[in-house]
Amino acid sequence: MAAYASVPLKKSSEVDLAKALSKYVKNTYANHGDQDEYLRAVEELNKLRKSALGRPLDKHENSLEILYRYYDQLCAVEPKFPFSGNQLPDLEQRCKCVETLPVGGAVSSPGLPSVGYEKTCVLFNVGALASQIAVEQRLDTDEGLKTAAKYYQVASGAFGHIKDTVLSALTCEPTVDISPDCAGALSLIMLAQAQEVVFLKATSDKMKDAIIARLATQAADFYGEAFKTCHYKDNLAKFFYFQEVLPVLGAKHCLLQASAEYHQAAVAKQQKKFGEEIARLQLAAELLKTVKSRYEEYVNAKNLTDKVSRALTAAKKDNDFIYHDRVPETRDLERIGKAALVKPTAIQVPLSQKFTDIFQKMVPMAVQEALSSCSHRRAELINRLVGNMREATVLLNGVLASLNLPAALEDLSGDSVPQSILEKSRAVVQQGGLQSIERLIKELPELLQRNREILDESLKILDTEEQTDNELRANFTHRWQRTPSGELYKSLRAEGANYRGVLDQAVHADQVVRERYNAHCETIALLCKPEAELSAAIPSANPAKTLEGSEVVGVLRAQLAQLDQLKKEREQLENDIKSTQFDMTTKFLTALAQDGAINEEALSVTELDGVYGGYTQKVQQSLKTQEEVLDRVQTSHKEFSSMKQSNQQAVLREEVLKKLASAHDSYMEIFKNLHEGTKFYNDLTEILLKFQNKCSDIVFARKTEREELLKDIQESIANEPSAPAIPSTPSYHAAPAAAATPPTPATSAQGPAAPPPAAAGPAPDTEHDDGNASNWRRLLVHELREESVTDPLLSPTSGRTSDSLHVFLTQHRSAFPRRRSGRCQRPATAFSAPSASTLFGF
Repeated sequence: MAAYASVPLKKSSEVDLAKALSKYVKNTYANHGDQDEYLRAVEELNKLRKSALGRPLDKHENSLEILYRYYDQLCAVEPKFPFSGNQLPDLEQRCKCVETLPVGGAVSSPGLPSVGYEKTCVLFNVGALASQIAVEQRLDTDEGLKTAAKYYQVASGAFGHIKDTVLSALTCEPTVDISPDCAGALSLIMLAQAQEVVFLKATSDKMKDAIIARLATQAADFYGEAFKTCHYKDNLAKFFYFQEVLPVLGAKHCLLQASAEYHQAAVAKQQKKFGEEIARLQLAAELLKTVKSRYEEYVNAKNLTDKVSRALTAAKKDNDFIYHDRVPETRDLERIGKAALVKPTAIQVPLSQKFTDIFQKMVPMAVQEALSSCSHRRAELINRLVGNMREATVLLNGVLASLNLPAALEDLSGDSVPQSILEKSRAVVQQGGLQSIERLIKELPELLQRNREILDESLKILDTEEQTDNELRANFTHRWQRTPSGELYKSLRAEGANYRGVLDQAVHADQVVRERYNAHCETIALLCKPEAELSAAIPSANPAKTLEGSEVVGVLRAQLAQLDQLKKEREQLENDIKSTQFDMTTKFLTALAQDGAINEEALSVTELDGVYGGYTQKVQQSLKTQEEVLDRVQTSHKEFSSMKQSNQQAVLREEVLKKLASAHDSYMEIFKNLHEGTKFYNDLTEILLKFQNKCSDIVFARKTEREELLKDIQESIANEPSAPAIPSTPSYHAAPAAAATPPTPATSAQGPAAPPPAAAGPAPDTEHDDGNASNWRRLLVHELREESVTDPLLSPTSGRTSDSLHVFLTQHRSAFPRRRSGRCQRPATAFSAPSASTLFGF
């Protein structure tokens, strides 16, 4: 009864995973300590893919182990890399498989932008290789039977998993070979073969006839279900593979049903139901006649036929001469029970017991995104706290400068430069004075222009490619089957618009800094002069030495010292806030493992409150203390001003001192802003270069895809049959009128005569079906479909699949003509699946 179907492996084009993934690792983990380890893991993944898909695989368990490891690694790495977005455009040339279409010779080369497609293809190869390993087993040994049953169930589970998950794994319509219909049909075929192997083992172990009959009935039922699945799916019946398998499924159904009847007849004989024994043997003999007349080239039923024949002859003889038991009708026979001892092996990751994730230290993308969001929340909180303190300090300095403090307390003599002014002058000179400010201001437009050029060039290459895509789509209309560039570039254009807005804000900030510098540049220049020139530029005033030992001066000095201490505390507090670190990786991983998702906002806010809550309170207390002390300083300064004798010269001197103090504060603020602006533009340049590379990569990938699609369209147009107009026949070509009416061909009520036998000639090509063979297959499928409309036995909703299918096959023997002797015959011991080029064309 040997005739087992296997499935050929899908072929894949070479894909350089290392290039795209290494680029992503270098960009994402630039400052990460494990970057080198991740890069080595990327190389290992690329080697693993080449081992699994880049070379022929032996029909051995070790080859299956390689596919297991690669599939497990894909499942492990999928959540850790952005395969589904535009961040890995180099993978646009992915696993491409050629699919033979039902009609014509055109082919499609799908390159789907999802690791789900790669996983589906690998799992398809797992099922295919498992089926090939099972077919190679020796079924005359106990170990061979066990191994074959095991791998048929593995194959059934792999194809069944594809059937259940392929639509959710892909973002577009799957090719026919991995479609739910095709995968489901292959899963049923493998399961039926696994049940048949169990039936053979039970027979080999000489188990009870009742058990063997139940196993055979279940196997026949599986084959019948597989037959109906292949027959009723329009997109399957047109494939050469299923056209080849369909007769085998019918033959196996009849053969196993006959085996079940034979063994159940033995059970009836043991129960002394001799009439039932004869009826079941007659039914088995009728089924075997169908097998012999139509499927002899697919299965070997001689051994079972001899057994049934001998048993039927003996049973009739004994019943005629001894028992005289009534032989019931076939329809009155009790159905034989079923016993399913096989089931599809569930696909549970990891498939390999030896699997170790080479990216074990890399966290999933969900955790990476959560960490990034948490980092943004932390940066916003730090900027808010530091910003509040800096604004308060600027306000403090402004108030003190407006009150000419502490210079007013140091200028009681009225003729020397106050010590605080001298210290401010030295600080400005140490920072480079006006020259450093002017140099930084001059550099900003150059940095801005460089960033604008990078951004403009990035968006320009997107515009150019999108325009080309639109023109080709307009030219080829429905033939141009790929995602529009405008839709694909939405995220990139949004990112570019964001960068454009950032640059516009930077331009406004630069203008504010430049205006502030222009307002204070003359006073800053005065601060940069030597002490003698500075003293000469400050007007002299009458001395006020009588206030030197007054109480109000002491109070003001104490209050100013308190404010100086407050500013020092803020500097230390700012350093502490910036240096505080915490890691949310463990908490995010735990949440992902427990809930399957990460509530980043709730977890981050809770952690930030715990870590920075104390700092927030200190900042608020510092602001409150400043407000209270400033109020007291202003009150004391009013008393000091009323006690201080002043004239017009003193007023002028105080105004100059105020401007000098304000110029120092403005200089320090401008200098800091310019350095931050320079750093901002340099950092933005790196970001924009990455953005430009991202745009260039995806445009290059789209260009490659466009060239391949154009090539496919050209081949498709070239393969389209031309239909030139037939010219009218000249009159002199017309045949002369016949002298007599030609004889009319005889017609028969029995239908058209059978076609004449094919002329002798060379054997047809074994890889391509000849025209006649293709015709009878198409006529067969059409006839079976037409019959299913009116025959309730073939209805998909019919409840008696196994009991009725053999009747249908018996009634439609003529639908399966014999293979001509000129074709290569299969070995009698195994059913070899068609070559890879004739199955799905992979």
